[in-house]
Amino acid sequence: MFHYFKGILAHCVGSVAVVDCGGVGYKLTVSGTTSSKIAGKVGSEVKLYSYLAVREDAMELYGFYNEEELDAYKLLTTVSGIGPKAAIAILSILTPTALAAAIASGDTKAISRAQGVGGKTAARVVLELKDKFTFFGEGDADTSPSGGGAAAVVSTSAFAEASEVLTVLGFSRAEIAGALKKADPSLDSEALVKYALKQLTK
Repeated sequence: MFHYFKGILAHCVGSVAVVDCGGVGYKLTVSGTTSSKIAGKVGSEVKLYSYLAVREDAMELYGFYNEEELDAYKLLTTVSGIGPKAAIAILSILTPTALAAAIASGDTKAISRAQGVGGKTAARVVLELKDKFTFFGEGDADTSPSGGGAAAVVSTSAFAEASEVLTVLGFSRAEIAGALKKADPSLDSEALVKYALKQLTK
């Protein structure tokens, strides 16, 4: 319904941000990561990607600094036992890149540091999402909210789709990751498959 809100940041305290769009203030629940990026911009224009969570008794808007965080949120909420608040809690301690790294390495402890997320729930996140994220890249990717980590970037859905096609064609996850690690992130899934096949058949 709402893809993003672009307007003046009227308020940002803790997990609550209010964006004034043409005189209407939209209240969004944000992660700690997003809050830290926009807190100093009160009175200035911001753009937050959004998701509207609808329950029987309420509707709540969630805001995200970029589309990668929004995509990670959507994937997290597909996991059994992970609702909107738990997803936001996870993204408050792990950037999408850091989450990808945790899932790739099976680091349930990193995920369970989120408020309200226990070890069993963290294990489900790893189990249910390990094949829904594509991990690629080396050396220069952040793996924590403060940066300074190695390896692993969360792909867009195009990378995930391309990865699935290449898996069906018989290539291993390791081969696919290596072939896609230098691919242009703006390519669609079909172009990514073609690019990867050139790398894999050299």
